Amino acid sequence: MNQKQLLMIPGPTPVPQSVLLAGAGEMINHRGPEFAEALAACTEGLKKVFQTEQDVFILTGSGTGGLEAAVVNMLSPGDSVLSVSIGVFGDRFASIAEAFGAKVEPLNFEWGAAADPEKIRERLAADKDKKIKAVLVTHNETSTGVTNDLAAIGPIVREHGALLLVDGISSLVAIDCQTDKWGLDLVVAGSQKAFMIPPGLTFIAMNDRAWAAMEKAAIPRFYWDLGKAKDYLERGQTPWTPAVPQVFQLQKALDILLAGGMQASFTRHARQAAAVRAGAQALGLKLFADPTHASNAVTSVCKPDGVEISDLRSLMREKYGVVLAGGQQRLKNDIFRIGHLGFVGESDIVATLGALGMTLKELGADVDASAGVSAAVKSLEAE
Repeated sequence: MNQKQLLMIPGPTPVPQSVLLAGAGEMINHRGPEFAEALAACTEGLKKVFQTEQDVFILTGSGTGGLEAAVVNMLSPGDSVLSVSIGVFGDRFASIAEAFGAKVEPLNFEWGAAADPEKIRERLAADKDKKIKAVLVTHNETSTGVTNDLAAIGPIVREHGALLLVDGISSLVAIDCQTDKWGLDLVVAGSQKAFMIPPGLTFIAMNDRAWAAMEKAAIPRFYWDLGKAKDYLERGQTPWTPAVPQVFQLQKALDILLAGGMQASFTRHARQAAAVRAGAQALGLKLFADPTHASNAVTSVCKPDGVEISDLRSLMREKYGVVLAGGQQRLKNDIFRIGHLGFVGESDIVATLGALGMTLKELGADVDASAGVSAAVKSLEAE
């Protein structure tokens, strides 16, 4: 029998039925008044999500496209850039900057740990001539399940004077990200994560310091030109043909999110993340991420003794309809990941841990299959 699939990965994430339906209307003129009204509403809603009074733009593309937009609008070939990386996506941000001619200096931290703000301070303090033009930081590293402390990193970078460019693709909505208060010059987010809409849109918030940098930036740009995005937004349009259905889905999703308030979203994600971690540990599993910086968007779990990650994920998907993510790159055979961001509820958490317990037992692990569910329920009850 075909069964419902429970998508428990860090993106794309499940989408509410009402949001899906918001994108099912008749196609409209993307240069007309109906679209202009939706675009304006979404832009104002996004400012509340980014916690900014500055400019926010909606671009058609993936989160990686948003990162490329950040690079080509902020930098020039030969610019010195400090890349703070704690995993795969931090490395990707650096690779994009390198591809466009920036001189990228890596400041890498052990996978599973967060970046040390004091190490960032030390490196920037040593840059007496202010050669470093920008610092790249991933707020929430989904490849390892770790969240960086942007509240601490932001003021350190501002004190130096470099631009702080942030990959917030998987953090926005799920994790507090105070763009203005923390001094974040440019932040990128993506629709397919905690925003609860399908892939296809990327969002960029940028402040006056970013605009000043853009005036000097010399990397060629066309599709990702944020100056064009600003000019067209003033007319209620986008420079190029947008993903019209996703914009209406975004409008609906923002209505849902903002009705409850952003703090409620952060609290919900933290509550569910705690339940997942408690359930995994009750099943005898070791968590990969440093617990002091564990992500509220995704939990990384170490390979169970005597169980192959590929076998676990396959059985979870084929027998129980629960889709988990594997590790990436050098972590491919070492961890699996449980996403719990966006349109994921407590019942999904409980079902996932129940399926995980039964899967482990079926694969030969010495485990109480119900222990994960019991621990998760206790965690949820305690909140």
